[in-house]
Amino acid sequence: MEQIVNTLNSIIWSPPLIALCLGAGLYFSIRTRFMQLRRVPEMIRLLLSGGKSDAGVSSFQALAMSLSGRVGIGNIAGVATAIAFGGPGAVFWMWVVAFLGASTAYVESTLAQIYKEKDDEGRYRGGPAYFIEKAMGQRWYAWLFAVVTVIATGFLLPGVQANGIASSMSNAWGVPPTATAAFVVVGLGFIIFGGVKRIASFAQVVVPFMALAYLLIALVIMFLNVSAVPEMLGLIFRSAFGLEAGMGAVLGLAIEWGVKRGIYSNEAGQGTGPHHAAAAEVSHPAKQGFVQAFSVYVDTLVVCSATAFMILSTGMYNVVGRGGEMIVEALPGIEAGPGFAQYAVESVLPGWGAAFVAVALLFFAFTTILAYYYMAETNVTYINRKVHRPWMVFALRLALLAAVTFGAVRTAEMAWTLGDIGVGLMAWLNIVAILILQKPALLALRDYEGQQAAGKEPVFDPEALGIRNADFWRRKD
Repeated sequence: MEQIVNTLNSIIWSPPLIALCLGAGLYFSIRTRFMQLRRVPEMIRLLLSGGKSDAGVSSFQALAMSLSGRVGIGNIAGVATAIAFGGPGAVFWMWVVAFLGASTAYVESTLAQIYKEKDDEGRYRGGPAYFIEKAMGQRWYAWLFAVVTVIATGFLLPGVQANGIASSMSNAWGVPPTATAAFVVVGLGFIIFGGVKRIASFAQVVVPFMALAYLLIALVIMFLNVSAVPEMLGLIFRSAFGLEAGMGAVLGLAIEWGVKRGIYSNEAGQGTGPHHAAAAEVSHPAKQGFVQAFSVYVDTLVVCSATAFMILSTGMYNVVGRGGEMIVEALPGIEAGPGFAQYAVESVLPGWGAAFVAVALLFFAFTTILAYYYMAETNVTYINRKVHRPWMVFALRLALLAAVTFGAVRTAEMAWTLGDIGVGLMAWLNIVAILILQKPALLALRDYEGQQAAGKEPVFDPEALGIRNADFWRRKD
């Protein structure tokens, strides 16, 4: 079974997918005239504005929900894994993915807003399955994405997060994985059975607080280790292009692991962010597109960089070559994962490292699992639009709790491989779709900027732009 899973993963994460992710990001950057650079002030303004309603959440809540999915184990263990198998240069390629991916995030999230709808309970729902059916007219493709997303976010990806929590708890306090699984399952059950509003309320409090605490510790470590920072930055850039002694052997792996872990962390193009974007209450779809693009920066350029800087500036990492040989071995016997970050903090702040990273990872991964549940539930709702099957949501909740339990006790390698398969399948389906369906998102950007230039508060009218099947906006008061 393990060999089959590894083979499947190698097929999905072949060079064509890496080229597709980078190529789509570059293409959308050009088509949007690099909105990820031009409109950063607007992103920040929109983040702090906007309201909410009984049907939708605020822009900030939607961002928090999105970040709860983005900021997770990928920001700690994922960064460590990228460094371990791609060398320090993998961090540079994670930055590249984030920069280009911000434009991809804009396109997919704006499409989600344009084609969102209300479910039976009056809440906003949307995502790739919805805009594929409405804009492309291919219901089979929409169903395929929905089914893959339910499998990925409901079964495959939660196990990675649970495994990271269990690993960090074991490193910090020797907590058995079974005990960690029981604790996490009880907490998750309380929240997911409370509904989407409870998820949004929990995420908007926990995610910003924990992210700020994590960044503060990273800044403290950087300050105490400031003399190593210039060399660390040089190491990242030299390794990214194979110029660092010994790192030429992993040059191709630096790109592969940087892209793979970058997408796993910031999710740009994966098709997960649009689910949260659709839930926001805004007057124009482009607004949430801007906010979601900014969330990619927060995830990778800020949180992932904080982890990378802690690990690299303290030298607490290993690098494994293609043949399994150790190119760098500062932590003998330590597997790539949260342990790198724990040892990094411990080396500068003795007595704090293992415990602090374990707590940070607990909150990051916990909220990510909640975000995964929301995405899976949204796609179950899509599948149930024509025929009401209330038992499916209940079954999803039980299945997710079982997946978390299983993930906490299985090996880290298997957990990550299954997670990569889920991410890769969603990315293939979503990126192809948004490349085909990009026009409405680009029209929305032009319309938004045109109304702003005329001194107006942008309001969306799909019929004026020739956008069809945007039923929610046509019926909007």
